[in-house]
Amino acid sequence: RPQIPVEVQCQEAQLVVTVHRDLFGNGRLVSAAELSLGPAACRHSRLDPSQKTVTFSAGLHECGSTVQVTPDSLIYRTLLSYDPSPGSNPAIVRSNPAVIPIECHYPRRDNVTSGSIRPTWAPFNSVLASEERLLFFLRLMNEDWSSERDFSAFRLGDVLNIQAEVGAHSHVPLRLFVDSCVATLGPGAGSEPHYAIIDFNGCLVDGRADATSSAFVTPRPRQDVLRFQIDAFRFAGDARSLIYITCHLKVTPAEQSPDALNKACSFSKA
Repeated sequence: RPQIPVEVQCQEAQLVVTVHRDLFGNGRLVSAAELSLGPAACRHSRLDPSQKTVTFSAGLHECGSTVQVTPDSLIYRTLLSYDPSPGSNPAIVRSNPAVIPIECHYPRRDNVTSGSIRPTWAPFNSVLASEERLLFFLRLMNEDWSSERDFSAFRLGDVLNIQAEVGAHSHVPLRLFVDSCVATLGPGAGSEPHYAIIDFNGCLVDGRADATSSAFVTPRPRQDVLRFQIDAFRFAGDARSLIYITCHLKVTPAEQSPDALNKACSFSKA
C-alpha cells in the first residue's frame, strides 16, 4: 500500500501531524531539523528512528495557526514547511522547499470529544464563547461619513453624525444594533442628570420631539454598521458644555430578522 507521507489527527484541543521522513517517496530521508509547523516554525515533539517518522503536537491556537468560523464549522489552518538544508556544495541544490497546508474541521454545535464527557470538563462550545472577541466602535463622523470627525465641538443647530460598528475576525456575518444611548454631564450612563437618546431596545426616542430631525440613516452601508443622526443639544440650567454619550451596542446573526428586542427604530413625524 502506498505510504501516506503526512498524516493528521484532529484531536479535541490539539492537532498531531506525523511526517514520514521519506517525504517525497524517492528514498531520500529528510532531516527532522528541516521540518517545522506553522508560521511560528514550531519544532517537532517526537522522533521515531525505527518508523522513520517525525511527529508534531500543537494546540489548536499554537504555532501561528488561524481559525475560520462558518455557520456550521470551526476550521483551524496551519502549514507544514520543509526547508532543505544546503549541501556541501553551495553551488547546487538537490531538493526544493515545500509547504503542505493542514486543516482541521470541527462542528460548531457539538462537543468535540472521542469519549464520554466527564462532569469536570468544560464543553467545547462554552470554551469557544469565552475566546471570541468582538470589537465595538462608536465614532463621530464628518458630514459625508467618509472619515472620523477631526474635532468634537458643536454648536446648537448642528447635527451629530454617529457611526456604530463591530469588528470580528473570521466571524459569521453579524447585524449590529444600538440598544440604548444616554447623554450625561459626567462619564458613565448612571450619572445625573441624564437624557435618553435611544431607548426601548433600539428606538431613537430623541426623534419624537417636534423640533428635531434625529433618526437612523437608511440604508445601512453594511449589516455590521449602523449610523444615526441627532441634533446638538445641551442640558438646561447647566453651564457645562461637555456632554458624554454612552451607548450599549449588540449584535445578532445577520440572517436573523429584527424583532422587538433587536431593532433600529426611527419616529415618523407624519
